[in-house]
Amino acid sequence: MNKYIVEFIGTFFLILTIVCVVNGAADGNFLAPVAIGSALMVMVYAGGHISGAHYNPAVTLAVFMRGKCSAGDVPMYIVAQVLGGIAAAVLGATLLGKGTMMGGGEMPANTAGAFVAELLGTFALVWVVLQTATTKSTSGNSYYGLAIGFTVAAMAYALGGFGTGGCFNPAVAIGAAFNGLAGWGTAGLAIVADLIGAALGAVAFKATYQSQGADD
Repeated sequence: MNKYIVEFIGTFFLILTIVCVVNGAADGNFLAPVAIGSALMVMVYAGGHISGAHYNPAVTLAVFMRGKCSAGDVPMYIVAQVLGGIAAAVLGATLLGKGTMMGGGEMPANTAGAFVAELLGTFALVWVVLQTATTKSTSGNSYYGLAIGFTVAAMAYALGGFGTGGCFNPAVAIGAAFNGLAGWGTAGLAIVADLIGAALGAVAFKATYQSQGADD
């Protein structure tokens, strides 16, 4: 149960940060991705030793495919992450006044571009997570949280302008739709792209890491 509580708390604070900084961003303020990446970084350091600090159903899928998350944990991890995202979105909208509650059904204007951007950003995130936080060759490193957080920040800057805002996380997409930051059509597109990107990232990791004869 502790693992699921940690996943809920970490996802909650990640998405609460997104809700507050994006809704409160002034024109010309380009620091929101830094705040979001930093929130993820500190939550990874806080919970990594308990749950692995996924905070993202796409990461959970990839870690499962990697063989480092049991089939029994996958649904509970995802439930905890999604509930954490919804709780953050609702709190942001109702208590903090950050959002409007419930997005519409609109899709990004450039659907193909948004899909590819989400897929690539999630691929990059999963690639970094698997390479820095799940291998014996990097066991005990102290940089994995920083690497993961900065991956999200970098991908948000690079790919966040294509229509989805740069979710790279189905729980973020759902939270954004609940908060009114995104439409449900956009959230659905992001979720599909994120899961495909995560699966491809896991396949690429297994192909490259194992091909070098690295110890699992």
